[in-house]
Amino acid sequence: MSIEKQIGEWFGHFHAHPEISWKEVETTKKISEILTEMNVPHHTFDDVTGVVAEIGEGDRIIAVRADIDALWQEVDGVYRANHSCGHDANMSIVLGALSYLQEQTLGSRIRFIFQPAEEKGNGAKSMIERGAIDGVSHLFGVHLRPQEEIPFGKVSPAIHHGAAIFLEGKVKGADAHGARPQQGKNALDPIFAIAQFLKTIYFSPYEAYSAKLTKVQAGGDSLNIIPGNALFAIDARAQSNSVLNELKERIDAGIHSIAELHGVDIELNWSDYTPAAEVSEEAASIAKEAIFESVGEEAFAPAIITSGSDDFHFYTIHNPDLKAAMIGVGADLGPGLHHPNMTFNQDALDMGAKVLAATLATASFFR
Repeated sequence: MSIEKQIGEWFGHFHAHPEISWKEVETTKKISEILTEMNVPHHTFDDVTGVVAEIGEGDRIIAVRADIDALWQEVDGVYRANHSCGHDANMSIVLGALSYLQEQTLGSRIRFIFQPAEEKGNGAKSMIERGAIDGVSHLFGVHLRPQEEIPFGKVSPAIHHGAAIFLEGKVKGADAHGARPQQGKNALDPIFAIAQFLKTIYFSPYEAYSAKLTKVQAGGDSLNIIPGNALFAIDARAQSNSVLNELKERIDAGIHSIAELHGVDIELNWSDYTPAAEVSEEAASIAKEAIFESVGEEAFAPAIITSGSDDFHFYTIHNPDLKAAMIGVGADLGPGLHHPNMTFNQDALDMGAKVLAATLATASFFR
């Protein structure tokens, strides 16, 4: 069986058997089975899902990371695990790259990190804690890109993701009869103030950033009760880590002022922080050279700047000396990432595997 056909079969299996973050048990088993069949040394973990494998020899280590989890979302009226972010493709591309590399002479060891829980934003940390990037000099990732970023047949050497963090809040006021509002503290009033406040946060127009309410829950079935309690959530993003940190501080301060103004308590819980990309020019240059070599100069696309986030960048936050870049593969992907009915041109799988294999091989000889 050709490597291209094998990649397609792997994709078909992963696509048909999605598992959500931290529950990728069967996915881990399948990857381990594939690596065993390929005679590739690897290990799993007793306490988390995921697999780490290695080929080649030498003191230097080049690594590549594939995310393995699926989203939990409504598809055709039913909530289920769904690979609408393309992690089924990412796994298949990385396994395909490994297959191509088995036929080549390498200049160093190459480590393959099959990481859980990217969608939760903390899977990378679990791999870091278990030594997955210990001794690694260069780290690469790969991800399919939507139509609006690059077309099918094009490959970018780097994706500049933005930073993201999420806030869950609870307003604690007091219920009141609709005819006697003075006896209560309406939880909706501070939430409306928060919505307006978010629109008054400004940074330089040269900086990309956003903050918006993404959830509000208050009240019950009775329309004559003023709700004293409410839940809300905010999605905050910026293209740089420094701007996101300042954005978070301003939101914190503003909400505490709003709570004081309205005489209510507002509990805040920030979670799922994902840092912005810290792309290595050296790593991106290696990927660019590999694109030219493996699929031709006409397939090259410039670096992608996207407001989306990826926990891949925790690896460089943990180790600032790590030279990292994530390759973006044009795949005619639509209607969009995280859309429940996302589809793409599966010919992009083999193209991505060839580019990634060339990138890792080039990096293995890089000095």
